[in-house]
Amino acid sequence: MVENAGYVSDDDFARELRMASQAAEMATARAAAAAASRRPILIGSIVGAGIFISPAGVLRHSGSVGAALTIWFATGLVEAVGALCYIELGLLLPEHGGDFTYLLRAFGPLHPFLGALPAFLQCWLDVNVSNPAGTAVLALTFAQYSVRPWYGSHCPPPAGLEPLLASLIVLTLTAANCIGVHWSTRLQNVSTAAKMTAMAIIVAVGVYSLSQGNVQYLATGFEGTTSSSSEMIAALLTCNWAYAGSKTLNEMSEELKDPPRTLPLSILGSLPLISAFYVLVNAAYLTVLSPQQMLASPAVAFLFAERAFRPAAFLMPLGVAVSVLGALNSMILANSRVHFAVARQGHHMHVFSLVHVRWLTPVPALVFQAVVVCAMVFVGDAEALLRLSSFVSAFFNVMVVASLFVLRRTMPDANRPYRVHTLLAVSRLLFSAYLLVGPIVDHPRTEYLYSVAMLLLGLAVYTPFVYKGWSWPLLERCTVGLQKALELLPTEY
Repeated sequence: MVENAGYVSDDDFARELRMASQAAEMATARAAAAAASRRPILIGSIVGAGIFISPAGVLRHSGSVGAALTIWFATGLVEAVGALCYIELGLLLPEHGGDFTYLLRAFGPLHPFLGALPAFLQCWLDVNVSNPAGTAVLALTFAQYSVRPWYGSHCPPPAGLEPLLASLIVLTLTAANCIGVHWSTRLQNVSTAAKMTAMAIIVAVGVYSLSQGNVQYLATGFEGTTSSSSEMIAALLTCNWAYAGSKTLNEMSEELKDPPRTLPLSILGSLPLISAFYVLVNAAYLTVLSPQQMLASPAVAFLFAERAFRPAAFLMPLGVAVSVLGALNSMILANSRVHFAVARQGHHMHVFSLVHVRWLTPVPALVFQAVVVCAMVFVGDAEALLRLSSFVSAFFNVMVVASLFVLRRTMPDANRPYRVHTLLAVSRLLFSAYLLVGPIVDHPRTEYLYSVAMLLLGLAVYTPFVYKGWSWPLLERCTVGLQKALELLPTEY
């Protein structure tokens, strides 16, 4: 660990962490910068690759068409409540953004040792579990939609081909981001256009199919809905990943005009609209495909295109692959900066805070991230990794909503332009706690146990290496060796 590894809270780190987590969303927002309303920015930040990844998983775990469609809409409403909690926190601390700052400001003053622990655990799980798992999901999805057109829906590709392609694209994008990031915005703009076009085509085909009377699969309703709470939680976690990015405007609050009015209106106007759109996309799938066909295909949009417009079926997976490629690049870019920012505060190994002398990019953070992502690609499937990322996000949500109540007690007289209703905040806290505790108690899957193990490891790391600031001489020598081999220097040089 870095020599001055005491737990420090400063404006630079909060700003760096916010900028890192916002890199992907800001690239999309620039493409819509000409729009006067903030609603398109929020929609563009949330609507991503999740709608192409999650439908089969939600349907599989929920057990019925009606339950799956209900979960898609209900999750959007729950995320809207969570976004309102973030609005209160963002307007209370408008100069700082991100979960780390909220947790540190809420719990830090309460105890010299335990107070900073929640903020550290948030960083620890974010950089070592949640972010790599989400990136691995995108890489596997890109591989699936890139490979399937060559083999068709009835001929599975050779075993290991998709993980290999996923790893290769991660390494390629990592190398490109090591050299520079100037091309990232163009890729993001192209991927956003591909994403919106693909979804518009799906909805249009679904409307046409409905007009032809193809409602036999939708008519099954709630028949076969699961009675298992663990399966229902798995469906909620799978769906929840598709709504990532709902706190984007909250973290941009200081850049908005009249944020006390703009933020609540944007959230309340956007998330229900996105929920309805997600329901339409899933309903469109079910006007062409049977539930059994959806469950049997890892690339639902390709199978949909193959059934809906056979000669041009390859265009749909091509559009999805380009869309996912842009999202994957954004995650690699943004998540490496989180590694970098956390390491600069002494909460990660010092080598990750170094940059290349000519490229000025955090090469060690990028390389380490690529290694972790590739390992996850080969040891886990996309659905399990998706549940893993969403499970850790539920842990973050519990802590952040809890910090809201703590700040109400410790800062009772602070200016709060917006205050979410206590019942709504409590409901969000209970829902997140249910997603966090329920899977472990009812059906402890491997990915949930891995998250708990990483949490316990974080507890073991915190005391000696962060709170007390211990360092290993061998680790310091390795850092110096890497500096010489890779031409790395601290940012102040």
